[in-house]
Amino acid sequence: MGRKEKLSLDSRPENISSIERFVEEICDYYNINDTYFGNILIALTEAFRNSLIHGNLNDPSKMINVVFESKPKGLSFTIKDEGEGFDPESVPDPLDLEISPDTKEGRGLFLIRSLSDKVNISDEGRSIEMFFRISGIGHEAMKKRISHFNKYYQTRKQKV
Repeated sequence: MGRKEKLSLDSRPENISSIERFVEEICDYYNINDTYFGNILIALTEAFRNSLIHGNLNDPSKMINVVFESKPKGLSFTIKDEGEGFDPESVPDPLDLEISPDTKEGRGLFLIRSLSDKVNISDEGRSIEMFFRISGIGHEAMKKRISHFNKYYQTRKQKV
């Protein structure tokens, strides 16, 4: 069974530092390299900002919940707010040449989708799951590595 952790924060901008610490601790635990660490950190902080500003409308009485789960093929982070939700299909694509280059609408979601390996938006737009494929944390891979190490040490003992 994978590891699962939860974090509940009220809708305050200063709580972004809690998201940063949360990501740092998880990436340290799994020895995630700088590239993936950066992708995870930026995607999660952007999702938190979207929940704070667009979802909960900066209302500190509303909560933002973050759930982390390690899965056999990677890491899953879900951020859920208490807002009205949104239709992801109605969010403009910032790469669309017909949209004004001055608009900032859609950039956050574009960034999240670009940095994550898979994104699932549910609960009428109140929940976004970001998945990062990290093959090195798979349970089968871990068992295989342990088996290889055990064989190596047994061979070393026999030679001594």
